[in-house]
Amino acid sequence: MTARNLATGTVVGAVTLSATGYVMFWTVLGNFYTYALGAGSATGVPRESPIVWAVALGALSYSALVTLAIGNCGGSPTMRAGVKVGAVIGFLVWFTADFFLYGISNVLNLTSALIDPLLEVVPSAVTGGAIAAVLGKLK
Repeated sequence: MTARNLATGTVVGAVTLSATGYVMFWTVLGNFYTYALGAGSATGVPRESPIVWAVALGALSYSALVTLAIGNCGGSPTMRAGVKVGAVIGFLVWFTADFFLYGISNVLNLTSALIDPLLEVVPSAVTGGAIAAVLGKLK
């Protein structure tokens, strides 16, 4: 994978991840994270307004991971393969993060820790498909 492909996939992925995450978790599910992050016994956890630069860095890092995975699958990436890779990575990343949070803090309850990784499959699968589409055109 070239540096250009990694950079392009990462930026496309971050924009796609941010857009689909916003639509799904803030619009469709009515600010899911305000519920999920307040579901444990901790109070006052969600920020009133997110720190945009920190969210952007997280989206870029996440998208770089998906881009690297798709780019190293061999052959020319297809949208179908990108969707699968994105979905698997999204599930595993958020399953890991949510259960670490559940195990070491009072931020999430068990229901939120189980539901969030399943919901995260959607934006990460869409992101994987978008990355694969762009990488396929660059080859």
